[in-house]
Amino acid sequence: MDGLSLIAVAVALAMDAFAVALAAGVVLRPLCFRPCFRLAFHFGLFQALMPVIGWLAGLTVQGFVAAWSHWIAFCLLVWVGGHMIREALAGEEGGARPTDPSRGMTMVALSVATSIDALAVGLSLAMLDVVVWLPALVIGLVACAFTVAGLLIGARSGARWGRRVEVAGGAILIAIGLKILLSALFFDRAAAAVAG
Repeated sequence: MDGLSLIAVAVALAMDAFAVALAAGVVLRPLCFRPCFRLAFHFGLFQALMPVIGWLAGLTVQGFVAAWSHWIAFCLLVWVGGHMIREALAGEEGGARPTDPSRGMTMVALSVATSIDALAVGLSLAMLDVVVWLPALVIGLVACAFTVAGLLIGARSGARWGRRVEVAGGAILIAIGLKILLSALFFDRAAAAVAG
């Protein structure tokens, strides 16, 4: 894999992390170093580990991953997005502070959901007989940088627009989940039509 292709793949994989970080930056106001570091580190780590896991698994789990990865990402993103919307609306009524998305199971769910695509990339690298270590490192670093950028932009827009942006951030996560699910289902139908 040449350098330009690798950067293009890394940027494409980082776009989900960037969009999720935008939504998280809205909640993390004021944005401090620790939550920013936690999210950037975990998003980058998961984005780097998933291609390695996919590469090591090779063809043995390809059918399972292809059949279920989009459903897993969809469920995780809808769960987190719905939680964000519910907390933002409850905060308008009672002034409650939303859950920190850089802690606990929320952070794990977001990290997994934004990195599922990287697992499939690892499987592809195994099929192409490409060594995974450099691509995994580049993918992780790019995801980390995009996460920081998304958090900073999200925090600025959230400070300006308040809880409406938190609701929009939750809706964006749900929309990303729907996009992943629908594109996978559409691709499966198109592939079946071509094969049939």
